[in-house]
Amino acid sequence: AFLNYLPYSKHLHILLAFPNAYYASLEPKGKMHNMPDIQKEVLYAMQPELIPANAPQATAHKFGARDVMDLSWKNLLDAYACTECGRCTTACPANITGKSLSPRMIMMKTRDRLEQVGQKSKAMQNWQDDGKSLLHDYITEEELRACTTCNACVEECPVSISPLDIILQMRRYLIMEESNAPQEWNSTFSNIENNFAPWKFSPEERDQWAKD
Repeated sequence: AFLNYLPYSKHLHILLAFPNAYYASLEPKGKMHNMPDIQKEVLYAMQPELIPANAPQATAHKFGARDVMDLSWKNLLDAYACTECGRCTTACPANITGKSLSPRMIMMKTRDRLEQVGQKSKAMQNWQDDGKSLLHDYITEEELRACTTCNACVEECPVSISPLDIILQMRRYLIMEESNAPQEWNSTFSNIENNFAPWKFSPEERDQWAKD
């Protein structure tokens, strides 16, 4: 009776914690994955002679994640495997210093949104946009920007959950799809694009400090 009750109770994580740990990534924790298409575009812009003669036409891409449909199956499994123990939030330096970020709440909000999408899909027999999204309606920009990507939440999780991966994907959407970033970040991006470094100095002047 208890096993039949589990899928409908808050104890569902008992069943999902084991497969979630089994499918945990074996790569270094917190590793950020590059986007090959963007890397190619930057390379071809810097060195046009490397463009293949039969290179296909550029197609539109969607960067990052706005809603649960944009997340991977492992991200969604993470949300359901969360035991809500709060170790990630306790270890989070942003939360300790009073920021609004809570990795535990990131996972819970992801699960809440996923359940809402599932319920509406079942009721309508076919998913239709309800005007809401995980980003903005459930998880705020302030939460995402408070993250320092220190990886403490991933290290502390007892069942190999990665709130950081969800945070990075939504933050990537904010910047690359909505062009939504603080002015300080935009200045850094511009400097990297123009000067190949976060600082506002041309590459030719970068060694001037040694002469002074």
